[in-house]
Amino acid sequence: MIDITQTTLSGKTREEHDLLGYKQVPEEYYFGVQTLRAVENFNISRVKLCMYPEFVRGLAETKAAAAMANRDLGLMDKEVAEAIVAACKEVAEGKFDGHFVVDMIQGGAGTSTNMNANEVIANRALELLGHAKGEYKYCHPNNHVNLSQSTNDAYPTGVKVATVRSIEGLIVVLQRLIGSFEAKGREFAEVIKMGRTQLQDAVPMTLGQEFEAYAATLKEEVARLNKCKTLCYVQNMGATAIGTGINSDPDYPELCNRYLCEVTGMPMTVAANMIEATNDTSALVSISSALKRLAIKISKICNDLRLMSSGPRCGLHEINLPPMQPGSSIMPGKVNPVIPEVVNQVAFKVIGNDLTVTFASEAAQLELNVMEPVMVQSIFESIDMLNNAMDTLRLRCVDGITANEQVCKDLVYNSIGLVTALNPYLGYETSTSLAKEALESGKGIYDLVLERKLMSQEELDNILRPEYMVKPRKFPKQ
Repeated sequence: MIDITQTTLSGKTREEHDLLGYKQVPEEYYFGVQTLRAVENFNISRVKLCMYPEFVRGLAETKAAAAMANRDLGLMDKEVAEAIVAACKEVAEGKFDGHFVVDMIQGGAGTSTNMNANEVIANRALELLGHAKGEYKYCHPNNHVNLSQSTNDAYPTGVKVATVRSIEGLIVVLQRLIGSFEAKGREFAEVIKMGRTQLQDAVPMTLGQEFEAYAATLKEEVARLNKCKTLCYVQNMGATAIGTGINSDPDYPELCNRYLCEVTGMPMTVAANMIEATNDTSALVSISSALKRLAIKISKICNDLRLMSSGPRCGLHEINLPPMQPGSSIMPGKVNPVIPEVVNQVAFKVIGNDLTVTFASEAAQLELNVMEPVMVQSIFESIDMLNNAMDTLRLRCVDGITANEQVCKDLVYNSIGLVTALNPYLGYETSTSLAKEALESGKGIYDLVLERKLMSQEELDNILRPEYMVKPRKFPKQ
């Protein structure tokens, strides 16, 4: 990757102009005057386009498909088109990521991002054609690279291509986390513990069942993400400004889509109604919602891990999380559950990003939603943070969890909730009486049953066998 922050500037510049006038652009930069204005105008989030290379790749592939369609339609010289396609290929490979410098959050509905791509591709194509950067009469950012396009179809199409790949990468990371929970489910299959509702003792279960449930709930999100991904296959190339297709050939949309499928390897389709597709951002709303749902589930799991590991002397202490760092600057020996804590915070950020996407989508007016850049930034940030959080949770927490088996067992046998397992044998009234006396006296249910001679120890031990308490079973006929 060519990184402009590491580029030694010679001091030479080239003069470029746009609607607002002339500017001097450092000779080494592949972007041009419009990108330079955007850098000056939008020093907002300090999150630059190059921080999301899949987005750069998606834009480059969109531009390549457009160039090939224009070539076939006879709208562009073959040599120029081939140079643009070759430049797009290099950009898609990440060779010029460092020159994608506009802020992800910008005014103009993505025009600055589109022009950043157009200028970098045009200047690299010029080099491939044997010309100097800035000699736009041979290959122009607007006349050639942006031919038959508008920001309003090229930008969202690049977003959708990038989002598909980003979701696919997220699913890979999610499946690794699921695998870790499944492994712990098998490891803890025989560890009996007390299940809880409303933070109160409920009925026995195994620690393995708890971890299997975490894996199961996350598996649901794989299917949901895959379903949301398909919403991105519908694109609007050929819509140009508002969906009417002005300045594009009637055959361009289908031809461009065919090349887009070829370049990306995705089953892209042309939108049935281009005007609707140009102003609608509901696909991004659905994707953001799916990311929020995943974040909420992961955060709930982290809440559980923090509770189950609380202590070590005055909490539940059912499990041990791997110690990652000293937990206090004043309390010696304290170790905090820092990994679940940071993942919780990532979830809060994703939830906040979803609210941003919701407001931005609602803010659409007439034929365009100009708030799409903040939606795109929010979604890519959420995916990026979830990827990092899930890998961190897996590697630095879940894989190293151990069970305090005796603590778990003791809590079961001392719990009032144990009486639920005896309810089918002793009846609700007797069981309630046992629970009340246990609470008042501090005695265990086990001891009270023997003390009242309600069952023999052999009968009681048989009923309270772990395998009988954690799944359905047949009861004797009355």
